[in-house]
Amino acid sequence: MRVDVILKTKGSAVYTIKEQLQLAETASLLMEKRIGAVVVLDKAGSVCGVLSERDIIHAIAQEGQAALTKPVKDYMTSDVVTCRLNDTINHCMELMTDRRIRHLPVVEDGHLKGIISIGDVVKWRIAETDMEAQAMREYISSG
Repeated sequence: MRVDVILKTKGSAVYTIKEQLQLAETASLLMEKRIGAVVVLDKAGSVCGVLSERDIIHAIAQEGQAALTKPVKDYMTSDVVTCRLNDTINHCMELMTDRRIRHLPVVEDGHLKGIISIGDVVKWRIAETDMEAQAMREYISSG
């Protein structure tokens, strides 16, 4: 199974913000949209970071309420790990596990195409495993 299949099913909508947006506004967006992370774009519209709920918690733990008035660029993860449309689910699981991240922006030819979460990857991996098990049962029973 590949990333493009996940996006075809779940959709490719991605909430993005500019790096100058305040942390409090971003927290409100995450809550309103019921999402765990947003992709941060620079002035040219390129991916320059990811800001997650964890990043906001860490910022508040370090600086208190003052962090909420600062721009997301001060707290976002700027070493963005991405995947491509033709990457496999197994590859994405490895990336997420090795880098200890929960969200992967999908970038193709420098353009943001979507985002997948660990929940998306696990859901599809389970479905894939179920299909393999069913195929094995059918093979054995036809035998």
